[in-house]
Amino acid sequence: MYQTIVIGGGPSGLMAAVAASENNHRVLLIEKKKGLGRKLKISGGGRCNVTNRLPYAEIIKNIPGNGKFLYSPFSVFDNESIIAFFESRGVKLKEEDHGRMFPVSNKSQDVVNALTRTLEENHVEVKEKTTVQYIKYENQHFIVTLDTDQTVEAQTVVIATGGTSVPQTGSTGDGYKFAEHFDHTITELFPTEVPITSDEPFITSKRLKGLSLKDVALSVLKKNGKPRITHQMDMLFTHFGISGPATLRCSQFVYKEQKNQKRSHVKMQLDVFPELKQHEVEQDIRQRIQQHPDKSVKNSLHGLIEERYLLFMLEQADIDNETTGHHISNNQITQLVTLLKSFTFTVNGTLPIDKAFVTGGGVQLKEIQPKTMMSKFVPGLFFSGEVLDIHGYTGGYNITSALVTGHVAGQNAGQFKIEDENLEV
Repeated sequence: MYQTIVIGGGPSGLMAAVAASENNHRVLLIEKKKGLGRKLKISGGGRCNVTNRLPYAEIIKNIPGNGKFLYSPFSVFDNESIIAFFESRGVKLKEEDHGRMFPVSNKSQDVVNALTRTLEENHVEVKEKTTVQYIKYENQHFIVTLDTDQTVEAQTVVIATGGTSVPQTGSTGDGYKFAEHFDHTITELFPTEVPITSDEPFITSKRLKGLSLKDVALSVLKKNGKPRITHQMDMLFTHFGISGPATLRCSQFVYKEQKNQKRSHVKMQLDVFPELKQHEVEQDIRQRIQQHPDKSVKNSLHGLIEERYLLFMLEQADIDNETTGHHISNNQITQLVTLLKSFTFTVNGTLPIDKAFVTGGGVQLKEIQPKTMMSKFVPGLFFSGEVLDIHGYTGGYNITSALVTGHVAGQNAGQFKIEDENLEV
């Protein structure tokens, strides 16, 4: 009989197993793939953006999917606790832009090693390449059936199986099945932090494919044409639509607007000069054209923005390649400025959930105790990480949520005794 069985060897499951085993409790960690911490290894481009050092309020703001739920777990274990955890185990961290924390070594393997070494020190038993088929609760403990037909038993279970994004790491939605078996609700699942698709002619013709634009403002528009969300970061045009940091952050809002508007296509808007007002862009363009009135407008405006995008914008504004400063009309200049500040195009969705970095939706949070991460339905059943209905932007926010909820779930699972609970199941 184990005190705790943790299902899932990703960031949240590893942290849960560490926390559950802190007081020499017998803990078993089950991972369906070979190798632990597979998602940690590939995060941050292989450097592992292990957490974020921004204040709580900023972190919560960057977790648009139910981030406020984390205020309670944060009171037990937070981003500074994560930093202390790794640094005390010899993994020095450094802060980069926007509060992102990375190992000084730039090696995600160091983060994984710190966790797996702690598991060894705490004598956690690990079963890799092992799938959980079924979890049963009877006589006030859990019986877990494995794919080998072997059964293992425990006082408590932590489900840390991840979502359905990046399935090659083993996240294939098993946790939702287990949760539903215990009458938990799974909110609708959808891809987040994922490239956006479009069937606009300029996309299908691939004329902007591979073009990267720096520090632009990208918005998802509501039905009334007002922005639902705007993100100012880099973006990239692809053969199927758009990608890059600004796009990934907008992706969940494309999905939500499609639902709200009951339409397959929604509008997005691109401002390539977000730091300048419309009249300032116009002034700059007019000055450039007036300085060289005999030159073609495309040559006068060389260097204003990436060349391929400039030529595309001139075409959209009906300005011919041969048009000179003498021959351009006020209307054409106004139209060009408007396009540079608010180019509007339609998108028709996102790449599927298995191509997403993060899964939106999951186990309904109203059914979980935020202080302990325990099920409100089944005593001794805990949930942590991406299986929950919590999702954030990239930048260390999802891993923070995974590690924090993992620690809180594991710690409470490790200490839990059924006689402490006056619940009947």
